[in-house]
Amino acid sequence: MAPLVIDVRSAEDSRDVVHRAVQALAEGKLVVFPTETVYALAASALNEDAIAEMLAVKQRAAGEKPLTLAVKSADDALDYAPKMSKLALRLARRCWPGPVTLVCPDDHPESLINQLPSSVQQAVAPERLVGLRVPGHETFLDVLRMLAGPVAMTSANRTGEPEPYSAQQVVSALGDDVALVLDDGRSRFAQASSVVKVDDEGFSVLRSGVVSEQTLRRLSSLFLLFICTGNTCRSPMAEAMCRKLLAERVGCSIDELEEKGIVVMSAGLSAYMGGRPAAEAVDVMRAMGVDLTQHESQPLTAQLVRHADVIWTMTRSHRQAILAQWPEAAKRCELLCLDLRDVPDPIGGPVELYQQCAEQIKAELEGRLKQLEI
Repeated sequence: MAPLVIDVRSAEDSRDVVHRAVQALAEGKLVVFPTETVYALAASALNEDAIAEMLAVKQRAAGEKPLTLAVKSADDALDYAPKMSKLALRLARRCWPGPVTLVCPDDHPESLINQLPSSVQQAVAPERLVGLRVPGHETFLDVLRMLAGPVAMTSANRTGEPEPYSAQQVVSALGDDVALVLDDGRSRFAQASSVVKVDDEGFSVLRSGVVSEQTLRRLSSLFLLFICTGNTCRSPMAEAMCRKLLAERVGCSIDELEEKGIVVMSAGLSAYMGGRPAAEAVDVMRAMGVDLTQHESQPLTAQLVRHADVIWTMTRSHRQAILAQWPEAAKRCELLCLDLRDVPDPIGGPVELYQQCAEQIKAELEGRLKQLEI
């Protein structure tokens, strides 16, 4: 029987499309999903017969080339790879949903991989490594959110044949070997995901894809973010001093920090783009051997919050405002002051007040950076 093809772009009710896909997967059928990379062949990882059928369609032996597990979030990924390194979590936070597959150790006794059927374990993690991905397509994500358990996925083509970037290619190649095909036109990138092996030592690119190795290196950097209100005095001073202290610690120039994998930025909860730093802050920083003249203010954004490894706020109210909007950042968002004091706003005060503020920030930074693993 020919597969049912549903054009998700013209569907009257997107929820009906999602429900059909969820039901098909739950019944052990093979479903083809659009993704941002190429079209994906998917099956419930809880159903060993469905996985066996998927491998037969791919014309691939179990364990020959592991299937990827599609999960709904980075937190969900921890269920299958509890020992994900800090670097892996960093890349997951910055790359997902998106065109990156992370290959991580799954040898932890609490890994849910151990609860999958043995034949499925052999298909997804034959060497105690599991490939995980949060696909960047809303329909696929909606299905993952509604389905119990993970979904195994691979490109919707026979082994050795071109990877498909349209539903028509899938139907021509796989025909009635699949039950349902969701058509969302040409894939955004029409290129495979980047496959990246990550452990405690670093990462290596197993397959080049949408995201280049150079971009991955930038995304793997340690990212420190300072927050105040207007991003014209306190957080810029903290940013500039932090760069200076880190450069001294690492043994490089301030301009070379990013090459060493360290990014330091600042932003403001009520800042506008391109504002100049307070003149008093510039003068105080100059006296401390730090150039603040090139700083331009920027507002805090969801992307900055998501990408930051550590968010240091000047006051408790700053932290509360961030967590009210982005509660998922709670573990990464802290007051700069170790004793939980606020750093008072010097705006409008004399230069001596800015000096006191700068000295407080520097003392707190020295304490914070001693605790930071680099």
